[in-house]
Amino acid sequence: MRFRLSKHIFLSTAFSLSVLSYTAQSNEALEIAPVDSTEILDALIEQKSDAIIKYAKQFMGVPYVWGGMSPSGFDCSGFINYVFRGFGFSLTRTSYGMAELGTTVSLKNLQPGDLMFFKARNLNSKQVGHVALVVDTTDGIIKFIHAARTGIRIDTFNNHSYYVPRYMRSKRLDYVGF
Repeated sequence: MRFRLSKHIFLSTAFSLSVLSYTAQSNEALEIAPVDSTEILDALIEQKSDAIIKYAKQFMGVPYVWGGMSPSGFDCSGFINYVFRGFGFSLTRTSYGMAELGTTVSLKNLQPGDLMFFKARNLNSKQVGHVALVVDTTDGIIKFIHAARTGIRIDTFNNHSYYVPRYMRSKRLDYVGF
């Protein structure tokens, strides 16, 4: 059974769990420390994306298998689908279908946990043919994990002669709703 955590319930819970402190003048007076809901939400998202990335890295070296959706072999969308399914996400099966989900994010605003979408081998194609999961964006260097023809691996996007010209868009999924 899957539970959906609404933003309202999350923020109410976060408020009720906020740090309580007694004032120095009286043991009876109780003060509630202010809660920045944006910070709490960001922390939740970061925690969930970190767990997803850690899980995805466990499959490093698993071979590429066209249409593969299991640890015995993955294609790109099968890999992303398998990883996210382990966290309660129900994604569409294809990379071009996944490219329609979530919120569009610019390259400069990418965060770990975002998805990147690329053309397949044909540079003239206008259709998404490959998907990858962003694992790091430190100092503007974008690293992603994906099912390449050589298996599950991490590549660096910046200045990559194959991926840069094939880049189409990036998306951020709703980590709070799952």
